[in-house]
Amino acid sequence: MNQTSFYRAFEDRYRGSRETIKDRLRAYAPFTAPLRGPGRVAAALDLGCGRGEWLELLGEQGFQAQGVDLDDGMLAACLERGLAARRDDALAALRARPDASLALVSAFHLVEHLPFDLVRELIAESLRVLQPGGLLVMETPNPENLTVGATSFYLDPSHEHPLPPGLLGFAAEHAGFMRQRIVRLQEDPRLHTDAPVGLITVLEGVSPDYAVVAQKAAPQAVVAPFDDAFEAPWGITLSQLAQRYQEQLAAQHAEIHQILGRIGEQGVQTAIALADERKHGSELARAQARAAEQQAQLAQQLDELRQQAARQEARLLQAEAHAAEMGQRVVDLLSSTSWRITAPLRRAMSLAYRLRNAQREGRLGSAAKSRGLRLARRLGGVVLRRPGLKRVVRAALRRVPALEARLYKLMLDNSGAARVVVDQQPGELSPRAARVYHQLQQLQKQQHSSKQEQARTSDADSH
Repeated sequence: MNQTSFYRAFEDRYRGSRETIKDRLRAYAPFTAPLRGPGRVAAALDLGCGRGEWLELLGEQGFQAQGVDLDDGMLAACLERGLAARRDDALAALRARPDASLALVSAFHLVEHLPFDLVRELIAESLRVLQPGGLLVMETPNPENLTVGATSFYLDPSHEHPLPPGLLGFAAEHAGFMRQRIVRLQEDPRLHTDAPVGLITVLEGVSPDYAVVAQKAAPQAVVAPFDDAFEAPWGITLSQLAQRYQEQLAAQHAEIHQILGRIGEQGVQTAIALADERKHGSELARAQARAAEQQAQLAQQLDELRQQAARQEARLLQAEAHAAEMGQRVVDLLSSTSWRITAPLRRAMSLAYRLRNAQREGRLGSAAKSRGLRLARRLGGVVLRRPGLKRVVRAALRRVPALEARLYKLMLDNSGAARVVVDQQPGELSPRAARVYHQLQQLQKQQHSSKQEQARTSDADSH
């Protein structure tokens, strides 16, 4: 079985292309740049150099870099590019180096292949061969990334076990390095923004790789140029991402509670509004019922008023017809012959009334009274000599008995009155009038006899 071709093919698939790896490795520039001083050629040893991406980048930056690896397929990739790489064991290569002979020792994705005791020995040998202020860089998969620690780490069957960042960092400190910095790498750049964090981001968004960068003790002037790199924040931890997710979740919950609160308030307001609407609806229904009742009453009253108006109009038309009839009767009466014939009688009656009133009030003298009586008697004589007029006057006097009696008395008064000739037509008189008529005839006869007697007496005296 060709193990060499297997691991090279495996790395080509899961590690990424050479260009991708070189681009990722440029993240170490803040640490490696101070190692190159003016006129200095910094020596570097890369343990487990693989395909040689780091060796190639160090050469581009001016380092004198060498690499060792046990995989012939990986070494073939280095030799194809003319890189200084040989087949050797990492610890053996370190042991072969003299003290303080290197500025940089690097081991990318190597320590996870070694038992932890060998890792500690590798750290100790690196401290020995480094110059004062020199750096040890150990990159490995980051088990803080839950997907890496639970799954992807075990894709490589040559891996021993994950190394937590705290453990590897402590091993460097314990070995005697002056300072160490855990550098988390290759996380999604969007995690450095305010982009929302989902649960899947918490599970697999933590920096998938990390490195422990340890520096050997040296004077302050030597280590000071490295301060910025050691103090800078690197990557995202699981706790940071989980806290961020928790805060975001809490904010979402708070927002949901606020929304629910507003919905609750709106629900209360809606319930109140619905209650008010129901109340207003009931009041409106009652008002509509009252309005309908009032409308019915008004309609009934209007109908009654219309009926009354119709009756009034009928009565008015009847009254107008009656008035027209009465007016026509008055016109007919005023235009009639009887009205013209009875005009003297009406005047006489009017005069008699005026005379009577004047007498009562003492305004009528004896001469005026005598003239009035004579005039009344003459008018009475005129009436009695005209049968048609007499019938009309008689009919009118029957309606006023007092006036009738007074006129009869006036006509029968013998105090100087002229004789009134009354036609004897008893068949045309009522029983009472007939009696009066006979009495009048008797009075006339008596007056006539008395006048004859007076005349004879006067003649005798004259003789």
